[in-house]
Amino acid sequence: MIEIATLPHAPGCYLFRGSGGTILYIGKAKDLKKRVSSYFRKRDLDPKTRLMVEAAEDLDYIVTKNEVEALILENSLIKKHQPRYNIDLKDAKAYAYLQLTDEPFPAIRIARNPSGKGTFFGPFVSAAEREYIRDLLKRTFRLRTCKKLQKRGCLRYHIHTCSAPCRGEISSGEYAALVRNATLVLRGRTAELLLHLKQEMAARSQKEDFEGALVIRDQIRALEHLSDRQDITRRKEGDEDIISYRAYQGTVHLMLFNVYRGTLGNKSEFSFEEHPDFFEEFLVQYYSDNPVPSEIILPEPISEPVVEFLTLARGKRMTVTVPKIGAKKRLLDLVEKNIETVFYAGEVRVMEIQEALGLDSPPEVIECFDISHLSGSSVVGSMVRFRNGKPEKKEYRRFRIRTVEGIDDPKAIGEVISRRYSRLLKEGELLPDLVMVDGGKSQLSSALAALKEIGAGIPVIALAKREEEVYVPGRTTPLPLSRKEQGSLYLQEIRDEAHRFAIAYHHLLRTKELVR
Repeated sequence: MIEIATLPHAPGCYLFRGSGGTILYIGKAKDLKKRVSSYFRKRDLDPKTRLMVEAAEDLDYIVTKNEVEALILENSLIKKHQPRYNIDLKDAKAYAYLQLTDEPFPAIRIARNPSGKGTFFGPFVSAAEREYIRDLLKRTFRLRTCKKLQKRGCLRYHIHTCSAPCRGEISSGEYAALVRNATLVLRGRTAELLLHLKQEMAARSQKEDFEGALVIRDQIRALEHLSDRQDITRRKEGDEDIISYRAYQGTVHLMLFNVYRGTLGNKSEFSFEEHPDFFEEFLVQYYSDNPVPSEIILPEPISEPVVEFLTLARGKRMTVTVPKIGAKKRLLDLVEKNIETVFYAGEVRVMEIQEALGLDSPPEVIECFDISHLSGSSVVGSMVRFRNGKPEKKEYRRFRIRTVEGIDDPKAIGEVISRRYSRLLKEGELLPDLVMVDGGKSQLSSALAALKEIGAGIPVIALAKREEEVYVPGRTTPLPLSRKEQGSLYLQEIRDEAHRFAIAYHHLLRTKELVR
């Protein structure tokens, strides 16, 4: 079953699965929740996409650090799985690399396939950024770009943008120093060069050479993009497993990424009770039934007997790494980010709401109300319930408004809240931790009055649609809560679900009336 409400507002890749877990389609997104939701909101989907959505039975996703990682991860997964509905992309070329050739005087070139002699850097998603970086390096360090050393100088020699080893203008040692500097930049160690470029940009600005300053600014941006080089796709001969976990309230949530020759190929999730030595016990059990890769990247050291067991299970040498810095540490951080997104997103958002609203305890159970009508006709109300970040659809309720005629949303809100919590109090049921209404100060006042009248002491807030402003009792102005914070996004998600549920009921009643 596809649960859109639990998707995060984060960049990453999503995988639609059909019967038997078959991958139907792999896509990328800057915002996973918004992108996947669009498949079910749009009514004008093309026939192929409509068939894919109808065949989808489940959804999986992988959170990435940024949109660039999502792009390359999508490309890698499509090449590996070749989903049916990605047919136009399955033969797509890989993103290009920059190559320093293996020659006495190395040249800098663009390489589509990172194979053969030389050192490769990348891949680069943006061709424009790649060209910026290559041009910047060849101008700054005056590296050659020709395919073969000629005896006479080329145009770049005459305009002084090449050190011209072909004419003996530079020794092999001096040229090797230039290559080492370019290599440092391509490996992300750009601090010294960036400092020099920023000083030059400031000097040009003082001289009012704004055009030159803009050119240097673009060069700086191109270099800064090197720090965002892809960590999921890396040129590597062996396979890796990256494993991390988090333990919370007696439960361990563990995630494992399988990386095949530098490309992320699979993600697995596990949950089990916490007990002493659970991590090493998991490793032994898992690798008793699964192949041991050449390297396992872990968040903490493990005992020597377990390392020996893994080596024997593999049948040859393997490595256990606990990284502190570098690309492997960033991969480990990515796994931990996915754990937080998949297992702990609800708790984080609930804690943010508690802090923002100044509540005594976390609002684990939130109920939200909305009103829907068409020019005052077929007026209905809806109520949705979320617990720890996830919807409880069995607890959703809908109401036909009885005491309000015409357009009066505040009074309608008061009616449904009074009916809902009068019944809960009468039946001795537990009340929610927080009540939210869709609207502004007038809806909030009506909801507060209804709760006071029936003696239900529940915190209540209102969320206005236009600016996503949060109103609370006792304040004439909305709370200073950023609309892009996790807590605010969670409230918007609950409100949107209440709005959807209300509209669905309103459409149902209107259809019945039209038929009658």
